[in-house]
Amino acid sequence: MRVDIAPEVLVWASVRSGLAHDEIVRHFPRFDDWVGQHGDAPTLRQVESFAQRTHTPVGMLLLPAPPEEALPIPDFRTFAGQGLAQPSADLLDAVFLCEQRQGWYREHLLGLGEEPLEFVGSRRTTDDVDLAADEIREVLGFQVSQRASHPTWTEALRALIDLVEGAGMLVMVSGIVGSNTHRVLDPTEFRGFALVDELAPLVFINATDTKAAQIFTLAHEVAHVWLGQSAVSNPRLDRPERSNASEQWCDAVAAEVLVPLETLRQQFNANAPIQDEIQRLAGFYKASTLVVLRRIFDGGLLGWDEYRAAYASEYERVMAIVRESPSGGDFYNTQPLRASRRFSKAIIASALEGNTTYREAYRLLGLKTADTFAKLGEALGVS
Repeated sequence: MRVDIAPEVLVWASVRSGLAHDEIVRHFPRFDDWVGQHGDAPTLRQVESFAQRTHTPVGMLLLPAPPEEALPIPDFRTFAGQGLAQPSADLLDAVFLCEQRQGWYREHLLGLGEEPLEFVGSRRTTDDVDLAADEIREVLGFQVSQRASHPTWTEALRALIDLVEGAGMLVMVSGIVGSNTHRVLDPTEFRGFALVDELAPLVFINATDTKAAQIFTLAHEVAHVWLGQSAVSNPRLDRPERSNASEQWCDAVAAEVLVPLETLRQQFNANAPIQDEIQRLAGFYKASTLVVLRRIFDGGLLGWDEYRAAYASEYERVMAIVRESPSGGDFYNTQPLRASRRFSKAIIASALEGNTTYREAYRLLGLKTADTFAKLGEALGVS
């Protein structure tokens, strides 16, 4: 049985998948013929295989034209004068999975009689940045003096995650879609997103970024929770103005949370080479060198042209680290980060108590076997 598929739908699905044209052709040698409508149409089995490879529902491939597919939350991944790229299948599926996890957790909290979190939606973009940053640090218990004691950015990130989850939010840090290691998230497409809910606010961080950059993204998405605003973000600090007032406010608040200007002016050594100084200060604050560089500019300690040149050089260095960084790690250490330690413990306990089906728990945690479920529970202290 052969299936007629509109050529533009085939092209749309291949672009949406994020796969290179050469890779599509390697798996489907007749792809260009199907697009050009030369020869026979693909068989049903080929269509199903193509759908699986491109992460596209079969029903979408049968449409007469590409669908208008949009993110379910505001998309703030751009700057003034730039257009937005079509969200990839990986980004869309990451958001959809987090929405499902959040939905389960919200119902779980309602069943426990939990009250809404007071800080969700407590701020506006017209509020003073310094006051908002002070409030976030106070609620989280996140102080500069504590950060300097963390020997690595990994430990600093995990400590901040624990503080954010301790305040009642879910934090999911992953570089893949669900548990599919073949679907790696692209840090140039997005760095994080927030799903705001008064009971169960959730922030997602793209783990393919550097650990230092993830810390800034986490602070940025927490600021979105304070605004009460869901959004997909791609925080950048090399532009004087953002295309969206919310993103500009969240950038500013996150930077102040991580690197308070008052202490930076005391710490900054104007006589040291700028590259050496940003490395030293990044280690002190456990923040990205790019964030430190921006704060030096914000404090009037560096001119705009010098800042832009230094930022471009440092950005290339950081992205080279991202490209060369190994992926993976021990599953029982990474999975609680991917699905949120708070969420994982709650749904495992609920399944063990008989309040949630094991099938649902496996699906939302991205697990396949009872043995993996049991071992994850043991690693989290739930059994």
